[in-house]
Amino acid sequence: MLSPQEKIRYSRQLLLTEIGLEGQERLAKAKVLVIGAGGLGCPVLQYLAAAGVGVIGIADGDTVEESNLQRQILYTGSDIGHGKAITAQQKIQAANPHIQVHAHPVAVTPANILALIAPYDIIVDGTDNFAARYLINDACVLAGKPWVFGSIFRFEGQVAVFNHQDGPTYRCIFPLPPAEDEIPSCSVIGVLASLPGIVGTLQATETIKLITGAGQLLSGRLLLIDALSMDMQVMQVSAVSSNKNIQALQSTYEDACDTGAALISHTLLQQLPKEDILLIDVREPSEHELFNIGGINIPLGELDAAGEKLAGGKHIIVYCASGVRSGRAAALLSQKGIQPVSSLRNGINGAGSR
Repeated sequence: MLSPQEKIRYSRQLLLTEIGLEGQERLAKAKVLVIGAGGLGCPVLQYLAAAGVGVIGIADGDTVEESNLQRQILYTGSDIGHGKAITAQQKIQAANPHIQVHAHPVAVTPANILALIAPYDIIVDGTDNFAARYLINDACVLAGKPWVFGSIFRFEGQVAVFNHQDGPTYRCIFPLPPAEDEIPSCSVIGVLASLPGIVGTLQATETIKLITGAGQLLSGRLLLIDALSMDMQVMQVSAVSSNKNIQALQSTYEDACDTGAALISHTLLQQLPKEDILLIDVREPSEHELFNIGGINIPLGELDAAGEKLAGGKHIIVYCASGVRSGRAAALLSQKGIQPVSSLRNGINGAGSR
């Protein structure tokens, strides 16, 4: 039952005959989990909250970086170094006090995803890598939950609804992840600032339609967007029944953007003699000042120039917030012939220290 204040807040949406009071009440009862609070997740979260989705979950184990601010419009400079899930929760909750917003400050893994998605009706993908998409797909197939897909690449975007009723799954379009040499490095492809906003808004629209029953969903259809030409195409997708015969999650889902760098655990790091290692934080200085686990601070963008000066026989261990930048840093130093070098697995987040 909507309160008088909610009827005022959602009045323009209540005027739509395709939604009306019944649709708005469905939104109020809906529970949606958004996995990834980055470029796609930000607009998804903002519009789902504004539309009145009753319970919104945010799963993201990463922290805000300065390079995020170009497209992740929910954050500001003062949020750099803070966890995305909790920061997004606070801002979304403040934007609409009539809904519930829950933060899950963890990266999704085969070990935790089924428990994470269990309380929610619909899953929205705001991730940026193939490993997460296949994991989300397989988990949603096992749990019998629909999920709203979105992806961005330079000036191009894709949107679809998967695993809805008898519709296709992600594997019906992309049966297997691409080989590593079939896609450009995730660190160099770039993305237009406004593109995640376009795609994320469309994901929010599909989620609202899925909840209210309004319109025709992008189930069995893949929307393709080219922002440079502003062309949009819809590709028909057929369901392949065998893709729903998933009995269990894989033990690991490899990311096509994996750098191949040697990884070191937090436990092993603590056991190594401090005089034998050189610990390097490759985050930005503002992040290092806010919180660090020691060592020297050389941002990733400056590491190439400093690389040769680091060769000194010590075991170099590089770290960042989540392990992404440090993985690139370790690979870069290895290519320069500097050994041994390792990346701290899962970065600072993996230590449970934030």
